[in-house]
Amino acid sequence: MRKMDKKPVQIVENIAVIDASSDGQAVAKTEEYVMFIKGAVPGDIVDVQITRKKSKYREAKVIAIKQKSDKRIDAVCAHFGVCGGCKWQSMSYDWQLFYKQKQVTDALTRLAKIELPEIQKILPSAKTYHYRNKLEYTFSNKKWLTEEEISTNQEIGNRNALGFHIPGLFDKILDIDTCYLQEDPSNSIRLAVKKFALENDLTFFDIREQIGLLRNIIIRSTSTGEWMVILSFYYDDKENIAKLMNHLSEQFPQITSLQYVINSKKNDTIGDLDIIVFKGNDSIYENMEGLKFKIGPKSFYQTNSDQAYELYKVTRDFAALAGTEIVYDLYTGTGTIANFVAHQAKKVVGVEYVPAAIEDAKVNSALNTITNTSFYAGDMKDVLNDEFVKLNGKPDVIITDPPRAGMHDDVTKKILEIEPNRIVYVSCNPATQARDLQLLDSKYKVVKVQPVDMFPQTHHVENVVLLEKRA
Repeated sequence: MRKMDKKPVQIVENIAVIDASSDGQAVAKTEEYVMFIKGAVPGDIVDVQITRKKSKYREAKVIAIKQKSDKRIDAVCAHFGVCGGCKWQSMSYDWQLFYKQKQVTDALTRLAKIELPEIQKILPSAKTYHYRNKLEYTFSNKKWLTEEEISTNQEIGNRNALGFHIPGLFDKILDIDTCYLQEDPSNSIRLAVKKFALENDLTFFDIREQIGLLRNIIIRSTSTGEWMVILSFYYDDKENIAKLMNHLSEQFPQITSLQYVINSKKNDTIGDLDIIVFKGNDSIYENMEGLKFKIGPKSFYQTNSDQAYELYKVTRDFAALAGTEIVYDLYTGTGTIANFVAHQAKKVVGVEYVPAAIEDAKVNSALNTITNTSFYAGDMKDVLNDEFVKLNGKPDVIITDPPRAGMHDDVTKKILEIEPNRIVYVSCNPATQARDLQLLDSKYKVVKVQPVDMFPQTHHVENVVLLEKRA
């Protein structure tokens, strides 16, 4: 069979970039179509290669920058452009905030199509780097080769890598030297693990063949200076596991919780597996306004601790609690918001799909001697029914912080039936939030909107909306 000829490469020159999209790509327009461009910054004039054609738009990547935007800065990270994270690292932080604010405004005005107050100015993050408290890295015996490595035409002998997944490729890992998202000793711990593994011939995982000892490493930290490291191994090689774990313990006395897991499954998730404490404690603790929050190896906690505090303060302020209210905290997770507002409410009732998270929420209440909270595990659309309301009391305030998909229609309809006086809607996706606000508009008016930047160098934005029942 004759090998098919490659499609000709289409180059378009002198494209003026005019905007940034909600998924982090740059936007340009021609007379015929909209163009979404990877690697550009609004204000750039660029030459691009078309990578995908659709009837109304094109996808493209930058091959040359003809004129640099005044919004453009030099990226700090050597892995920028290859690593899938920090897509906006080449844009100054002030302009990142501008486009996040615009993303919220566009979503709520264009998609919700409801009456809105003036949207408050986005709350910036005090830290624009080293703000994350959790990173997860993956081992691979077939590292992703960069264009620079390929261009040398030299044979790459060692293909072992410890780093991040290449976007859209489950089996390709970019070897990371320095990541600027988590403070030290995060990088030092990762590099020490890799160095020890190479020196001691420990095998890196091959996800296609399902072979190799080393699978993943999770590094977690708290603002109180505690560190948790969890190593994931494909099989139980007691001798080599002990050698590596002891080496880490000796090199990094900062690690207060050193754990590991044996994961022989096809996927990397460890939520259904037993985690083994090798040395130290089984948890680390975060502190917020004197409240302690226990973080175990499977616990969810906002990955930007400092900015989570700002987010929760906005949420509490919007709730305007006087101490007499029954509050429902929907999608409560590990009960962080529920426990944060509990001292200002009569009672707080949290609901979450994940049973393990609910157990964490109960522990956090007990840890802080909070006695006016109760927590329920189950699917929100099933739990939130007439019997539930009768049992727990009609809420005066509902706080809801759903996943990116937003609230299920049944949940939105039930909230409209319950008719709390106020709803505080925390969202990580302004588009699905706008959809839900439109559904709530029949009985509720949006009176406050506050965007919060939780993830500098990315396009992601959190948004808090206060709704009040119409008279």
